Amino acid sequence: MVVNAPEFGLPEDRRMPTTTLEGWRRFVDEDPIVFDLLPEDEWKDLDPRARDEYDEGRVNYHSELIIVETPTVRDVLHQGRLLTLVNRREISARRGLIVSGPWATGKSTALKQLGRAHELRVRQRFPDHDRIPVVYVSAPPNGSPRKLATRFAHFLGLPMKARHNEMDIADAVCEILTEARCDLVLVDEIHNINMATTTGKDLSDHLKYFAEHIPATFVYAGINVQREGLFTGVRGKQIAARCVMKYTGNFPYQAEWRSMVELMEGSLRLHRHEPGTLVRLAKYLHTRTDGSISSLSHLVRAAAISAIADGSERVTRQLLKSIPVDHNTQSASSGTADAEDGEVGDAA
Repeated sequence: MVVNAPEFGLPEDRRMPTTTLEGWRRFVDEDPIVFDLLPEDEWKDLDPRARDEYDEGRVNYHSELIIVETPTVRDVLHQGRLLTLVNRREISARRGLIVSGPWATGKSTALKQLGRAHELRVRQRFPDHDRIPVVYVSAPPNGSPRKLATRFAHFLGLPMKARHNEMDIADAVCEILTEARCDLVLVDEIHNINMATTTGKDLSDHLKYFAEHIPATFVYAGINVQREGLFTGVRGKQIAARCVMKYTGNFPYQAEWRSMVELMEGSLRLHRHEPGTLVRLAKYLHTRTDGSISSLSHLVRAAAISAIADGSERVTRQLLKSIPVDHNTQSASSGTADAEDGEVGDAA
């Protein structure tokens, strides 16, 4: 939101899961929160109640912050767009895309941004059509074909009864999505399908049924899928032969990392933060986060909210050091960041 005194606060509005059609559409429709700082004199003149509302608005803004368009996101957007065009007139054996990498490296973010961009394009081209251009589901853990079919049905809000078997559900889903002109299906958590198990084989066969009966491009995302058994056996080789692979990972300390830090710093809404502080601490931030964009986002957002709460209104090295990151990153970078404290200057 753009600040317009005296209404600084944002309504309590919990987000619905994107694994439902209503939740997905709200995700697509929502624009990022915009927040402009008040001039210094107006900020200082706020009464306690107005100050609380103003700060609450800033906390909401920083809890979301911006989604940094990393090279991974840009690449997935490009490849996904290309595949939807290549598959547009294809009847069978449509090509798919798999996004694979370690945990917390932006796979789901890239998947959702691809879906959002595609749906917005379709709405622009066909503003008067009631379409469902994108479906977003996740592969069920230890799942069965019925559980997978149920995920699709749940997204569409289809009523289900105990007597309905997986094929009843699957056929209903395929019919609706074909009529609704769905042309992009996003399947997250694909590492839950392990071809080395009977359950995984059955689940793969059922997913293949959806891919053959819904005229859409399928894009998958999962943790290190090439190591988790997805490409095992005949079924796995068939998937590998039909899909393009894109890998995600932590970022090296290069210009791209520094530009992402600069972009995040430019989005801060703090009254006493010295511009350029985080850029000067880019190496320290890389060490603290092990190059993880997810950990960087958490660290910067948490520090900004802490700066609002304690009244300091600025992010410094000392404040950043007080913010814990996830255990995996903390273990990877343990001791290294402290060793570099004397190597990188901190203007704050």
